[in-house]
Formats: sequence, C-alpha cells, structure tokens
Amino acid sequence: MTSLLTRPDHARADAARPRPLVLIATLGGVLAALGPLVVLAAVGIIGWFATDAGVHGAPRDGMRVGALVWLAGHGSGFTVLGARVTIVPLGVTAVAVWSMWRLGHRVGDSVSGHGPDADRISDGERDFTVPTAIALFFAGYAVVAVVVASLAAGATADPSVPRVLAWTFVLTALVAAPAIAVGSGRAAIWAAFTPPTVRAGAAVAGAVLSSFLVVSALVFLVSFALSFDEAATMTSRLHPSPSEAGLYALANAAFLPNAALFSGAWLLGPGFAVGGATLVSPGAVVLGPLPVVPLLAALPAAGTPAGWVGAAMVLPPLLSAVAAFRRLRRRTLPWDQVVLAGCGGGLVAGFGFALLAARAGGAAGPGRMRFVGPFVPDVLVHAVTACGVGALLGACAVVLLERRARPVRDTTAATTED
Repeated sequence: MTSLLTRPDHARADAARPRPLVLIATLGGVLAALGPLVVLAAVGIIGWFATDAGVHGAPRDGMRVGALVWLAGHGSGFTVLGARVTIVPLGVTAVAVWSMWRLGHRVGDSVSGHGPDADRISDGERDFTVPTAIALFFAGYAVVAVVVASLAAGATADPSVPRVLAWTFVLTALVAAPAIAVGSGRAAIWAAFTPPTVRAGAAVAGAVLSSFLVVSALVFLVSFALSFDEAATMTSRLHPSPSEAGLYALANAAFLPNAALFSGAWLLGPGFAVGGATLVSPGAVVLGPLPVVPLLAALPAAGTPAGWVGAAMVLPPLLSAVAAFRRLRRRTLPWDQVVLAGCGGGLVAGFGFALLAARAGGAAGPGRMRFVGPFVPDVLVHAVTACGVGALLGACAVVLLERRARPVRDTTAATTED
C-alpha cells in the first residue's frame, strides 16, 4: 500500500525536468503569429459575406484579404490596381506587438528553469537560455510569415517577403526579446548590474515617450470629434450598407496609431504631408484633393492657422519636463546623475518618437498620394530638442527642490539632537 501512496523517484524526476526549450520557444513564436492572423482571417470572411452575402468569390477570398492585412501590419505593402501601397496600418502592428509580448512572456516563464540559476549567473557563468529562446521564437514566427506571404501572393497583391522578415526581426528584438527576458527572470538579474543612472534614464525615456504619445492621440481624437459631422458625410458618399459601414470604420481604426503619430509631428512643429506638395503644420496648412477617408476629416482647414495654434508646440517640452520630474523626484542620486538621466532619457525618447514617425507614413496610392507621412528629418531634430530640453528642465527642478529641502532637513535634525 505504501508503494501506491509514495511517488516513485523517477516520477518526481520527470515532473522536475523542464520542458524542451526548442519546442517551447518555437511553438511560442508560431502561436504569437497565428493569434492575430486567425482573427483577421475571420474578420475577412465576415466582411466577404457581409458585403454581398457571398454571391461573388469564395470564403478563401476573405481569408486572403485578412492575411494581406496581417502582412501589411508587418510592413509587406501590397498592390491595388497597379498602385503600390506601403503605408503600414500600425493598429494591426499594435495587435501583433501585444501578441508577441504575451506569448514571449509565457515562453520566458516556461524556460526560466533552463540554464544556470541566479547565483551561478552572478558568479559570471555564461547563460545562453534567453538568446536561444529569442532565436527560436523568431524562427517560428518567421516561418508562419513566409508561408502566409507565399499563400497570399498573387498578381494583384504581391506582398514583399523581405520586408515582412525585416519587420519580424525588429519586432522580435524590440518586443519578444524583452518579454522573454522579463518572463524568465533574467532581466531582473541583468538590471542589478546596470548603473543607477542608466536605469533612471530608461525610466525617464519611457515616461516621456508614453506621455507624448498619449497626448498626441488625445489631440487627434479631439480634432476628429470636432469634425465628426464631416467624417460622417464622407462615409455617406460611398453609400455603404450598415455592415459595410462597420467594416469601413474598422479599416479606418487600423490607422489610428498612424494618425496619433501624425498629430505628434504636428505638435512638434514640422508637421506632415497628405500628398505631394502639401503641408499640415501649426504655421501653415496646404492641402490638395484628398481621398474619401473619414480620418482625414480631422485635418485643419487650408490656410494660415490662428496665432494661438502655435502655442500647442509648448506641449512636448512641457510634457517631457513633467514626466522627467515625476520619474526622478524619488530617486536617491547625486545631482549630476539626476541631470544626466533626465537629459539622456529625453534625448532617447525624442529619437524613439522619430523612429515611430518614420514608420507611420508611406505610399497610400498612385500619383501625389505616394507621399504621405511626417517629415522625418525635421521631426527628429524637433523631437530630440523638445524632449531633451524639457526633460533636462524637469531634472533641474528636481535638483533645485532637493537643495531647497536639504537645509530644512538639516535644521530639523539639529533641533531633534538638541
């Protein structure tokens, strides 16, 4: 009877044995790719049936459209009536990023038992668990991307496989790799060896960039809400059915992150273009004929904006100062490291926004619509300057408050001793 109540040693050994790293990481990459892909394929089938009740074509046509949208979210581009469209629906990319992070974190948690433990890593033992998992995750994701691109390719679409692989590599490096490192616990170990100034600067960069993106999105949403009647009029010109209107709204929603980045470029000053020889900035608005896209209703009227509109350019440095102040005021660092962390974090945040803005534009159609997006070189200069100077001012405010509070603490301590 005791043999039935006591677990055999080999069973305990099998339970303690970690699952294969190759299988976990590769399967994680495959599932991270398939999750959004299946959802978009389902939406494509629903859209195919909703538009003409399935009279024309077959369900696979709807699935193919969903696959092309998924590929477009990975920078593939596609061809419509002979015109190359390279603008990326960053809303689809955001869903892919979320899927990568969730699955990457789970992969990291599953492989945390592989490799040396924390004490052996601290002693300097090499640990290839996370790099191996990242490489296998990328391989699984890339295989799905190549297969989907091959199946969805055709004379009327022609997605670019090299661009998809390049985007997959970048997303893996920027999203999946940190998720696996955090989930496995290695990130916490590595962070312990990072200088405090670098950690503080990274916190400032994240706070400045996230706050600026949120405010940019809010500015666009307010502008769109004020022009909602015009957006509804644009949609009514197409005479869509209720189901078609819903699908069209969903397609526009895929470009909301692009619109938020356009808004951020406008707040910084350089602005953006919505076609060749156009300009949308706080100082001037030059427009031409525009496609019937409801999101474009948020554009300001052509001409010279009112003088008070230029005051919006104060927001980026002000937000940067507030974000840096909030991140640095509770950190016990010398004054020079506080200033360095604030300024460095602001510069990194400005550079990061410029990179995002560079991915927000592209060709949106033939002719003049081949030029849509922020003016990236000018945005880079303005973003680095505004965020860097603003974060520096926030760090200086922390130093000044600390120095002003120090005599009060010294006086209080002396009184207590007496």
